[in-house]
Amino acid sequence: MDLRKLKTLIDLVSESNVSELEITEAEGKVRIVKGGGAVVQQFVAAPMQAATMAPVQPAAAAVAELPAPAATPTGHTIKSPMVGTFYRASSPGAKPFVELGSQVKEGETVCIVEAMKILNEIEADKSGTVTRILGENGQAVEYGQPLFVIE
Repeated sequence: MDLRKLKTLIDLVSESNVSELEITEAEGKVRIVKGGGAVVQQFVAAPMQAATMAPVQPAAAAVAELPAPAATPTGHTIKSPMVGTFYRASSPGAKPFVELGSQVKEGETVCIVEAMKILNEIEADKSGTVTRILGENGQAVEYGQPLFVIE
């Protein structure tokens, strides 16, 4: 397996709520397990190609730099209704839908979550003032992940 692909898989597991990922390909099997703040990976090469595969080093040091989980925010939380990519604006370079301190009304678009090449407008489900923006522009979000706090 290509080392760049392996590093990408490790990063995806590290940044998501997934605790274990196993992928089997023709050249072998990779199992990545996240637990206790470290990612451990195992590589089992296919019997025919065992001599040609290089050993894989654990990536525990890269995971140690991840921030601790944030405390539960106070106020009303707007959560992602789906897995996808979070965008604060309708296009690159455009003005974000909302900023810190913005007044929003129920039903007003606050961001976009792109899923399967479809741009889904996420609307405020409560009127109020945006006190925190929890999503990072262009980053993957999970189902139910808090994106904004409104008070």
